[in-house]
Amino acid sequence: MDIVNRLLRWLEIPINLMLWLGLLAGFLMMMHVSIDVTGRYFFNRPFMGTTEIVSAWYMVAIAFLPWAWIERRNNHIVAGMFERMGGPRFNFWLNAVVKICTLVFIAVFTWQAYVRAVQQTSAGEVWEAAGGFIPVWPSRWLLPAAGGLMGLYMALRVVSDLAGEKPR
Repeated sequence: MDIVNRLLRWLEIPINLMLWLGLLAGFLMMMHVSIDVTGRYFFNRPFMGTTEIVSAWYMVAIAFLPWAWIERRNNHIVAGMFERMGGPRFNFWLNAVVKICTLVFIAVFTWQAYVRAVQQTSAGEVWEAAGGFIPVWPSRWLLPAAGGLMGLYMALRVVSDLAGEKPR
């Protein structure tokens, strides 16, 4: 199980990177919207494409990139309502079942997001904005990347938990 714990520790690097990219997207979104509002109300010149860029790029990054970081801290889906029904052994198996069910959902989600990203990439997806077209197909790849990293970490975590070892 030493290899599983080494992999879990190694995954902390991309997990933290994804978190920081999500935080950076949040900061950039705040700056972008502030520039748009300032331009609109003080100079009567809004920043073109703000709504499209915010919804297609920033919000996707903010919502999905931190998924693995949240899972690393055991803050994703839990069955807290049932944890009081049994003892530590019941809670251990309940947690394992919840993680496995979540892992299955994340695997399906990631696969479907991947299929959609391939389709939108080959189509060269763009959104029309006031000043022209904004390419959004690259942002479609954020979902399978975030879901894949979370799924990989979660799978290793389930193996580690079932083997009786806690990640360090």
